[in-house]
Amino acid sequence: MQEKENKRKQNIRLLIAIAIALILVVLSQFYFYQGTNALDSEITELVAKYNKNCPLIIQEGIRLDSVSLPDNKAAQYNLTLLHVEKKTADISLIQKEIEKSLVSTAKANPGLQAFRDNDFALFYSYSDQNKVFLFKITIAPDQYK
Repeated sequence: MQEKENKRKQNIRLLIAIAIALILVVLSQFYFYQGTNALDSEITELVAKYNKNCPLIIQEGIRLDSVSLPDNKAAQYNLTLLHVEKKTADISLIQKEIEKSLVSTAKANPGLQAFRDNDFALFYSYSDQNKVFLFKITIAPDQYK
């Protein structure tokens, strides 16, 4: 009789432990799901704000045309070099110079803080004054951290 009662108490404890574990799992999933939604919402709002101001001259000869979120944890900036024509320009030299500048900008620009905090890859797609694709530069999180 005593043995049955001890076994019953053990079973009740086990059921309580399982119930607590299930509750913790559900709560943690809810917490992480909400965190992901908040991040998605923050990033989406940021991109919408950028696009609302586009096209925007961000520097002499460089226009930001749009910003998009092509993949998870990636942001793409579509830009036009206003004084460059693909058939007459030294594209590789321009690309090298812009890439150097972009890495330092990615490290310091306060407008990119949300992307830095969440380890986003940054893609910069450049076109010439005639909207002809020139090159794409990728800045990975390890380059701006």
